Amino acid sequence: MSTTATPLRIGPHAVTPPVVLAPMAGITNAPFRTLCREFSGGKGLFVSEMITTRALVERNEKTMQLVHFDAGEKPRSIQLYGVDPATVGKAVRMIAEEDLADHIDLNFGCPVPKVTRKGGGSALPYKRNLLRAILREAVSGAGDLPVTMKMRIGIDDDHVTYLDAGRIAVEEGVTAIALHGRTAAQHYGGTADWSAIARLKEHVPEIPVLGNGDIWSAEDAVRMVRETACDGVVVGRGCLGRPWLFADLVAAFEGREADIARPTLREVADVMVRHATLLGEWIGDESRGVIDFRKHVAWYLKGFAVGSEMRKRLAITSSLAELRAGLDELDLDQPWPAGADGPRGRTSGNNRVVLPDGWLKDPYDCAGVGEDAELDTSGG
Repeated sequence: MSTTATPLRIGPHAVTPPVVLAPMAGITNAPFRTLCREFSGGKGLFVSEMITTRALVERNEKTMQLVHFDAGEKPRSIQLYGVDPATVGKAVRMIAEEDLADHIDLNFGCPVPKVTRKGGGSALPYKRNLLRAILREAVSGAGDLPVTMKMRIGIDDDHVTYLDAGRIAVEEGVTAIALHGRTAAQHYGGTADWSAIARLKEHVPEIPVLGNGDIWSAEDAVRMVRETACDGVVVGRGCLGRPWLFADLVAAFEGREADIARPTLREVADVMVRHATLLGEWIGDESRGVIDFRKHVAWYLKGFAVGSEMRKRLAITSSLAELRAGLDELDLDQPWPAGADGPRGRTSGNNRVVLPDGWLKDPYDCAGVGEDAELDTSGG
């Protein structure tokens, strides 16, 4: 199952094995990144939640918390969302001048309506000149910091953008590209098209290409590299409720298949409590930390024999003691369940992409991006 993938380079940073945690709103905050990094032994690259450029420039309180990294996080990676070149440029220069991060990733892949209706995320690469302007501002403002981008195949099957976007990225000095093998219209439904990742790699051989989509296990990651010749993988929903997947990924890329994790429910429960504890410490309030953790409960317990009533009870806990007590009532000796490595998180498709009026009329005209297009809050 192992692969001989060469080390991934993001500017001056060597990422070995070539594994990146995808930014996920409300998920990849500092506590979750800490867990993933601990399981990986510090190997890999772990990216922040999506930070909106307007909120960063305005120093929104929540945003400034989201761009705080723990001392052990090296390199520090921030993902930015923006649709206005000037605002993106200001945000990038702020990051560089104030030493807020070591790497900047730009979000051109988010398919959610509140983003695409503003012309952002996966809608933006359709406007080729706007994409170029944003990339040019970002790269020029970043100084020595590497700038990467994440995108999708296109808006839908009739509006495919990834090859044009990839060429523009190379021309504007982007360091690496991650491609999610779905269109915006697919959201998270269906099956990711890994062949598009292979085509992009052939199209932009000058820079690293990372593949994203349907990596549910370490074996999937190794297979993606083998089948597409991509330079690395970006893992998102596959690690929901399973931060130890990064230990699996390190083992697989290093040829240690015997070390793939199959934790018992007791071990999973311990990770759950630690995750909730870290959230409370990060937020500064135990109860709020446990409440924030609630969304993770179903992901952690996927496949285990836990009754519906107990699942509901665990999902409304508001203290560490309550969470631990509920978990202790379970049969904690249960082995890792068969099938738990499969899809998790959002899986439904959505055939309609919400776009600004007239967005598809001209792929080069930037009309339709107004002053209100910048989101004012971070985290997706």
